[in-house]
Amino acid sequence: MHRKDFIRLSSLGFLGLYSCGTSNFKSNTNTLAIQLYTVRDAISEDLEKTLERLAGLGFSRLEVYGYNGTFFGKTRNEFQSILKNTGLKVISSHHTTGILHNDRGTLLNSWEQSVEHLHAIGAEYMVCSYLFPEERTTENYRKLPELLNQSGETTHKAGIQFAYHNHDFEFEKFDESGTVYDFILKHSSPERVKMELDLYWMAKAGIDPLVYFENHPKRFPLWHVKDMKAGSKDFAEIGNGTIDFKRIFEARDKAGLEYWFLEQDSSDKDMFESIKISKKYILEHAYFR
Repeated sequence: MHRKDFIRLSSLGFLGLYSCGTSNFKSNTNTLAIQLYTVRDAISEDLEKTLERLAGLGFSRLEVYGYNGTFFGKTRNEFQSILKNTGLKVISSHHTTGILHNDRGTLLNSWEQSVEHLHAIGAEYMVCSYLFPEERTTENYRKLPELLNQSGETTHKAGIQFAYHNHDFEFEKFDESGTVYDFILKHSSPERVKMELDLYWMAKAGIDPLVYFENHPKRFPLWHVKDMKAGSKDFAEIGNGTIDFKRIFEARDKAGLEYWFLEQDSSDKDMFESIKISKKYILEHAYFR
């Protein structure tokens, strides 16, 4: 889709909620954001067509994953052209540590180039997204805050904020002072290392995020918003599960929330149908704005 066609369709109303409203809360429903891992299967078939579909559903902001010197196999310039054609903006990018899987684009391999490329496409955040199971050792946990601090110092020089994204394993007991997550928070810089809070994984671990907001105010500028089925605790569309989003979003100022991303790791439906269900629920509930 060419830029002029995108603008024409938008003006005719075919792109739903794409046009941005004004709000102090950056991630209101008129600037819907999504983590592209949600639609990874579609991306593997046709990146630009997938981004066009997301724009047509009202999304204007993205969090990307899998950068390895290219963006989904596209050069930086090619990817920037696709973003321009679809009217989408990258807010954040996910990266693994490289401790054992030392691929390009990880914190330990070509990090400076990664920062340069993400800065060039206008990203505001870069996030350590995941520790592979074989990386979850006591030795690696103890070294992790230093690695995060160093990575955050590099992104800071480029005007990009660094963050760490949780799953549920970080809430396992680590030492006498608490969990792995507590250790990361205590031993990493509050300025250089913010937290991207995944509400699903925290709920699955049985943890109340408001406790962390109270103890570490303004340290949670990014959230992943997805729901959890009753019983099985599988992934669910927003509103089709058990998480009390109203209570959490009412505490967003304490958390320091700036952007939140819809994400669903898997679905028992067509993924785009799941996205539509979540979007409908978001639009019907004012506390997401």
